[in-house]
Amino acid sequence: MNLVNVIAGFCVGAAVGMTGVGGGSLMTPILVLLFGFAPATAVGTDLWFAAITKMVGGTFHNRKGTVDWQVLRRLSAGSIPASIVTLIWMDLTRRGQTTHGTIVHALGAVLLVTAIAMLARKKIQSLAVRLRTTTAAAFITAQPLLTVLAGVVLGVVVPLTSVGAGALGTVMLLYLYPLRMNPPRLVGTDIAHAIPLAVIAGTGHLIMGNVDVKLLINLLLGSIPGILIGTVIATKSPEVLMRAAIAVILVVVSVKLLLS
Repeated sequence: MNLVNVIAGFCVGAAVGMTGVGGGSLMTPILVLLFGFAPATAVGTDLWFAAITKMVGGTFHNRKGTVDWQVLRRLSAGSIPASIVTLIWMDLTRRGQTTHGTIVHALGAVLLVTAIAMLARKKIQSLAVRLRTTTAAAFITAQPLLTVLAGVVLGVVVPLTSVGAGALGTVMLLYLYPLRMNPPRLVGTDIAHAIPLAVIAGTGHLIMGNVDVKLLINLLLGSIPGILIGTVIATKSPEVLMRAAIAVILVVVSVKLLLS
C-alpha cells in the first residue's frame, strides 16, 4: 500500500463528497503535477477510478428513480461514438512527448473552462430559465440536437483529459434542461451517463497501456472513506464557498499546465 496515494484518494473523495465535483478535475492534475505520473497514465487510471466510484452512486440513483433516461440516451448518442473516435485518434497519433504535451495542454484548457462553469453555474441556469420561458417552443425543439452535441463535446474531452463528465456535464444539463432538472435528477443523470463513458474511455486507455492498477487500488482505498466523510461535512458547510475554493484551485492548476 502506498500511503501517499491513499491520502490523495481520500482528499479527492472528500472534495467529491462535499461538492459533487472534483474527481477528474483534481485527481488527474494531482497525479501529473505532484506525483509525476505520465499524463496518459494519469488520465487512464483516473477514468477507471471515476467509473468504479460512480457505479456505486449510479446504482443508488437508479433505485431512487432520479435518472432521466431520455436525456441520458440523447447524451450517450453523442458521447459514446465521439469517445470511440477520440480513442482511435489518440492511439494512431501517440508519439511519446507529443502525446504528453497534447494531453497536458488539453487538460489545462478544460480545467479553466470547468472552473469558469463552476463559478458561473447559477447565472448560466438563470439565463437558461429565461430562454426556456420566453422562447419555449424553439428551446424545446432544439433540446434533443443540442443534448447530442453536448454529448459529443464530453465524448471528446473525457478520453483526452478524464475531466468533464461531472462539472461540465452538470452545467450543460442545467442550461439545456433548466426546469426539468431538479438537483437529484441532475446528479443522477450526470452520474449514470458518466459510467459507460468512463468505462469505454478507460478501456481504450487500458488497451493502450495507460492504466496503473496498483495506483488505482490505492486511490480507491482512500476515496471511499473520503466520500463518506465529505458527504457528512457537506451538510454542515457552505457548498458555495467550497465550490469557489475548488474553482480557484483549478484556475491556478490550469495556468500551470497551459504554461508547462
